[in-house]
Amino acid sequence: MTEQTTPVGETRPAPDAPPAPDTAPAPQPSSGPRAPGHAPDTAPGFAAPPPPAEPPLVGEEPPVKARKGRRVLRAVLRWTAATVVFAAVGASAAYGITRMERTDVPGLATRDDGRWDYPAITKPPLPSGSPAPFAGPGGSGAHSADLRALLLPAPRGATADTGLRGDDGWLPTKTFLSQFAEKTDREAVGRLLTDYAVRHIAARGWTTPDGTRTRIYLLRFDTAAVGEEVVSTELANYDTPRFALDGAAATERDEHFPAESEVENITRYAYTESRPYGREQVREAYLSAGDTIALVVQSRRGSAPGVPFRQTVVLQSQLLG
Repeated sequence: MTEQTTPVGETRPAPDAPPAPDTAPAPQPSSGPRAPGHAPDTAPGFAAPPPPAEPPLVGEEPPVKARKGRRVLRAVLRWTAATVVFAAVGASAAYGITRMERTDVPGLATRDDGRWDYPAITKPPLPSGSPAPFAGPGGSGAHSADLRALLLPAPRGATADTGLRGDDGWLPTKTFLSQFAEKTDREAVGRLLTDYAVRHIAARGWTTPDGTRTRIYLLRFDTAAVGEEVVSTELANYDTPRFALDGAAATERDEHFPAESEVENITRYAYTESRPYGREQVREAYLSAGDTIALVVQSRRGSAPGVPFRQTVVLQSQLLG
């Protein structure tokens, strides 16, 4: 016996129905418009399309497809809301970081290298019509600004040395000379200042919490030629100063200043006390800046750190340059 298969689109007749004819009758042409409710013609081998779905009545359960669509819509809304919240939190965090200092952001803090926290350094205003000391190729090197305003300010957290304030900010020559170790040196330097007619001496000093003591002296002469001669021929040599400061009997040239720390128009002579140190280590530097000479001195019990000394010398050079 052979197995019978049912063609696509046809329905198998009931068991008690007579067998379907081998060939389907030819479709009859339509004689006109169909009456309402009349089933449409179908091509042989294809089932008639299902009738349109009736809308659900009030109180009936919605179709499964509609319920699924609403669940998808609710999920989309939830994810959209979550995305908006995360974006707002991310934006606020980014704004917070931009408002923070670099050292306040974890992982971005700069390791402390020993530099002091100086306030913003600005040059004092010049009198009306007065040029800067080194303005133009033929600058005279004369500082027109108030000498007291050219002193480097103390770093934050330091205690001021009131003994260097003098009268109205002008330091007596005797106080300046007291820092030299030997009496003969104090007398020799005093004669130099008299012979070269020093006009003013201004000074500032402070002590930082680590015990480092800083003193800065500015000496102004009549002309840049006089100031430069006093430094180069009377006070400083290449490898050692001509007159020893108190506590620094033996010194050597400080070779640890970076090359890029040089300040234009400023000649620097920097020294550090040689080992073995005494009760404290002393560092000193003479700066030749036109008609003005600066002497920067730092000392600390045990040893004086080099980084803040070089930082202080460079900043003072920039104020004079």
